[in-house]
Amino acid sequence: MSMNASPDFEVFLPSEVDSKSLGTKLARILRPGDVIALYGELGAGKTTLARGLIQSLLGDETEVPSPTYTLVQTYELPECSLWHFDLYRVNTPSELFELGFEDALQDIAIIEWPDHAGDLLPSDRLSLRILFEGSSRRAVLSSQNAEWVKRLDEHFDRSGPKR
Repeated sequence: MSMNASPDFEVFLPSEVDSKSLGTKLARILRPGDVIALYGELGAGKTTLARGLIQSLLGDETEVPSPTYTLVQTYELPECSLWHFDLYRVNTPSELFELGFEDALQDIAIIEWPDHAGDLLPSDRLSLRILFEGSSRRAVLSSQNAEWVKRLDEHFDRSGPKR
């Protein structure tokens, strides 16, 4: 897993292990109120990355199913809840109110298919786009939130993630 120099953070993910590892590294810098929006085509690895993040916080034995049909899974952390949304089957942003979306924004929210949230998606989120590159993937991390950028700068350098 390596990064290159660009305005956004780019992480190359040659394998599923690297995707989970990126999730683990992001888990270390999460705080209540954080939102991570996971963008990518079907099969890009959004759930794999989310699984790595959640299991790093709760243990490898924690079952982390894709919330494709349940739309949301919640996990209890010591200081807050972690909400894992898959909005693929959501037709209108108003459906999110029934799922507890507003409450999730006070905790930690990981959102797959965030474009389905429309204007309800906070602008201060971390956006993570997973792109296909041959048989590998590339993750592009970006945020308009200076606090997110600062945390990424502290945790990653432009030549690769800090250990």
